[in-house]
Amino acid sequence: MYSTHHADAPPIREPLHAPVAHLIRGGVVEGVHYGSVAVLGPDGEVGFRLGDIEAACYPRSALKPVQAVAMVRAGLPLDGELLSLAAASHSGEERHLAGTRRILELAGLTEDDLRNVPDLPFDPAVRDAWVREGRQPSRLAQNCSGKHAAMLYTARLNGWSLDDYLDPLHPLQQAVAEIVEDLTGQRVATVTVDGCGAPLFAVSLHGLARAGARIAAAASGTPEARVADAMRGYAEMASGAGRDVAALMRAVPGLLVKDGFEGVQVAALPDGRAVAVKISDGAGRARVPVAAGALARAGVDASLLKEFGGEVVLGGGMPVGEVRVVPELSSVTGPALV
Repeated sequence: MYSTHHADAPPIREPLHAPVAHLIRGGVVEGVHYGSVAVLGPDGEVGFRLGDIEAACYPRSALKPVQAVAMVRAGLPLDGELLSLAAASHSGEERHLAGTRRILELAGLTEDDLRNVPDLPFDPAVRDAWVREGRQPSRLAQNCSGKHAAMLYTARLNGWSLDDYLDPLHPLQQAVAEIVEDLTGQRVATVTVDGCGAPLFAVSLHGLARAGARIAAAASGTPEARVADAMRGYAEMASGAGRDVAALMRAVPGLLVKDGFEGVQVAALPDGRAVAVKISDGAGRARVPVAAGALARAGVDASLLKEFGGEVVLGGGMPVGEVRVVPELSSVTGPALV
């Protein structure tokens, strides 16, 4: 099913995660978040690692930029905000719904052709408003609908069947698997089903960082560069208002960022530096500061990352602690990769 000219698939095992962040309350370590971190230098070599970056893991939605590259290579003609939406885990805002409808219209299709799981909008405020208005879960509101609309458009352009576009043996998903292996530089360890219903490919955290670097550093005009430019240029189309990944892309010039459920994040710069993070317990409160710490280790100016430090811990409504990355990821600890 998969090509054999890449490195072996990462081993499927219980990852040997390490502490990456502490929950501090009143000067006491109340909780510990475990995880793994990979930092690649401009030469593509691992300059820093923490935990287990070689075990198989599911990138979840952090793989969407790779899936978008695969679709562009297969002829998807989108650019700008619609291509950003094709790589999005969107918040369900009206612009996201309108963009998804536009992709479907370009394909001559409707919301009824989508095969993702009906859901409420991802953003809490948008979801609350949706419920107050009496609106029901829909495929369009689900955070992966832009990707699914783009998958249908790609299938339609290639003359592939539509009803089974999520089947791992479908030509579209075979094309995605090929590009996953190409950009990560390793064979896929196994395939399962993501929350939205699309095939999900297991690679290593090291491989995910490598893929992010190849997309962010690609030559202008290539499918990889088109995806990177779209996501960086329309960061809130790839996420939503107030989302941390969009804020990171705005804060750090040239940075490409994508998050994924269960505490996954990949971020890469145009010179090839890249980081990939997996939080063992899936906690977003650890994902953000750990990713920021990894970016500082990659050489990003720490002053650009101040707003992405750990959240404040409250006691009686007053600050009594914080989520704090381990010393190895502190911006004042260890040499940066430049």
